[in-house]
Amino acid sequence: MPQLTLVVASKNYSSWSLRPYLALCHSGQPFQEVVIPLDTPGTQDLILQHSPSGRVPALRHGELVIWDSLAICEYLAETFPEARLWPESREARAVARSVTAEMHSSFSRLREHMGMNLRARKPGQGRAPGVAEDIARIQALWNDCRSRFGQGGPFLFGRFSIADAFYTPVATRFVTYDVTLDPVSAAYRDTLLSQPAFQKWAEAGLHEPPVAKYED
Repeated sequence: MPQLTLVVASKNYSSWSLRPYLALCHSGQPFQEVVIPLDTPGTQDLILQHSPSGRVPALRHGELVIWDSLAICEYLAETFPEARLWPESREARAVARSVTAEMHSSFSRLREHMGMNLRARKPGQGRAPGVAEDIARIQALWNDCRSRFGQGGPFLFGRFSIADAFYTPVATRFVTYDVTLDPVSAAYRDTLLSQPAFQKWAEAGLHEPPVAKYED
């Protein structure tokens, strides 16, 4: 089996990189990791050495390169089916893909005003117009998935899936900005943040040097 290499950005800030990292950890496959610090004079040149889009994350598997977080996760699900990265039932799998795609393409106000920053604590900040609506929608998704499909475990669809990987960065934002959640959402947030793979990622991120443009 060719070597897997995951290229990610600074762990304290990169929500896009965290998602495939969690999925890859859950697959159980060994992999190498390349971390590229954000906002340095050489950042873009370093990224271009690994990713044709000029963005990370990127996954190299032998000579193949995949350069989008959702595409990486889909590739892992196909390549390592024993990891069961999507739910087994067709209905649950369809909903899981829907909520994952919504996270991938939506919630722009939350992304803009509540950026991922594992070190920071910013209670009361980030409450721009549209953010509350994004938070309400996310909680509605979480509650719906947990009630319909979550009986087999603590994740959205019981077992860990790609959907959980995609919502873990959101859980970190809810802590950073001290967002009050309903009981189901709060319990799910805590489940996401207690994952050993996330804890390992966060520990590394907390020891990275701060990047000024992401600290405001």
